[in-house]
Amino acid sequence: MASEDITKLVESLAKTKVGGGQLSFKGQSLKLNTAEDAEEVIKQIEEFDGLEALRLEGNTVGVEAAKVIAKALEKKSELKRCHWSDMFTGRLRSEIPPALISLGDALITAGAQLVELDLSDNAFGPDGVRGFEALLKSPACYTLQELKLNNCGMGIGGGKILAAALKDCHRKSSAQGKPLALKIFVAGRNRLENDGATALAEAFGIIGTLEEVHMPQNGINHPGITALAQAFAINPLLKVINLNDNTFTEKGAVAMAETLKALRQIEVINFGDCLVRSKGAVAIADAVKEGLHKLKELNLSFCEIKRDAALTVAEAVEDKTELEKLDLNGNCLGEEVCEQLHEILEGFNMASVLGSLSDDEGEEEDEDEEEDEEEEEEEEEQKQLEERGAEEQESLTPKKIIDSQVSLLPDRFLFHQMEELPSPPVDVATFLAFPSPEKLLRLGPKCSVLIAQQTDTSDVEKVVATLLRISSVFKDEASVKTAVHETTDALMKKAFSSATFNSDAFITNLLVHMGLLKSEEKIKTVPSLYGILMTLNHMVQQDYFPKSLAPVLSAFVTKPNRALDSCSFARHMLLQTLHQL
Repeated sequence: MASEDITKLVESLAKTKVGGGQLSFKGQSLKLNTAEDAEEVIKQIEEFDGLEALRLEGNTVGVEAAKVIAKALEKKSELKRCHWSDMFTGRLRSEIPPALISLGDALITAGAQLVELDLSDNAFGPDGVRGFEALLKSPACYTLQELKLNNCGMGIGGGKILAAALKDCHRKSSAQGKPLALKIFVAGRNRLENDGATALAEAFGIIGTLEEVHMPQNGINHPGITALAQAFAINPLLKVINLNDNTFTEKGAVAMAETLKALRQIEVINFGDCLVRSKGAVAIADAVKEGLHKLKELNLSFCEIKRDAALTVAEAVEDKTELEKLDLNGNCLGEEVCEQLHEILEGFNMASVLGSLSDDEGEEEDEDEEEDEEEEEEEEEQKQLEERGAEEQESLTPKKIIDSQVSLLPDRFLFHQMEELPSPPVDVATFLAFPSPEKLLRLGPKCSVLIAQQTDTSDVEKVVATLLRISSVFKDEASVKTAVHETTDALMKKAFSSATFNSDAFITNLLVHMGLLKSEEKIKTVPSLYGILMTLNHMVQQDYFPKSLAPVLSAFVTKPNRALDSCSFARHMLLQTLHQL
């Protein structure tokens, strides 16, 4: 380790906060790769008597450094709180599980009895859950009260592994007469979807002691929401339910409303951007009106709620003396209804609780909401099918692409055996029409030149369309990754070097097609952002990429977005690269 690096590390450690049984290295941007890198950190840990909380957030810990830190933790039996969010910045996904295993084994060896475990903002994916699975099942977590796994890219697979581990922990701890009594569970932005949420719901139903559940932005629609509602009903101590930015529709909203009628401790309900619609809002209003006297916050913003339903919600809070905020922003009310809401709440002497209505969508004509809902559910389910597996870094396989093409053929062209289908000739037009990794590779070593030659780089729309098709086949497989990178480089180098190419228009158009920027025109966005995010991660590091575009790209990729949340690993990689430019 270079002397200047050691000096920098010592200076950082001088800022270490010690007190109340807590040792904090939070936000020091320490790069701990080797055992030598971690020497000073280990010294601090070893010399700290009565260590109860260890903060490692905002640093980056490699496999070797994790092993020696773990060794130091083996003697810290009093450790109760592990604040270990965002501590693998820049690490390969494969590095994180072994690092977590080392740290977890150390806590088990020490005989620690954890109260809080926070591993949020570590893009470890499903495999990362395996890294702390043994810890969750061990006596070290029988006493766990707070589990925080926000923005970890767990996916459905990770959600199922986590649920099984929690059930196992509860079973084993119950056998010892002290069942797991988890109070706070946080797992937003993990793309758990219905299957992951349903698995966790089963675990929640067994545990029964939850007080707060935060699971926003997980791509959950009504089957998963209904499963969660059933589980919440047998967690009578629940105070906070945050399911923001999932898709309830009426079915999920009604199920959740029934559960709310059985809960008496609820203080915060956050169903914003959950598409509860008018019928769902009325059901929730009925639940609020019947009870929930401790309610402090009700968020039903951006839920496509219309006039009468919104007024019903406002009337339902009449006797909620603890209420601090009612959020109905972003619905379909119109100016007259917005004024009526103010009048109703003023009549209750509660005008101050109504949040801003500045993003109201305006009153809409009545439509067949049930029909709309069915269409929405079908679209959501189709989207889930298209996006599923993004966290595991998989693109559509050639077979799936062929299958989807076959399904679109007229009946007379369908065959009983796939091998009877004639293989279409592979040229640039064929690849761009139906992109697949196989077709890109079959174009041969000159694929990058051929695609660049046949793309009119003076036309921003065509460049963006071609780039999205190329990036859609991205895979971590070396040959495919190389082909995607080389083809992207040839195309974009040609485009950016052209005097007539408008780079600002390019980034704007690209963001629109990625669904990160709204357009006045109706434009179909790409089903999964994983490929384009990984391709951009390569692009922005190249000399041809205008560095002036980096701040724009960073700003939009940083903003909360459901499509980005399903690709947390790729998003993390790109943001990290952009910050280093």
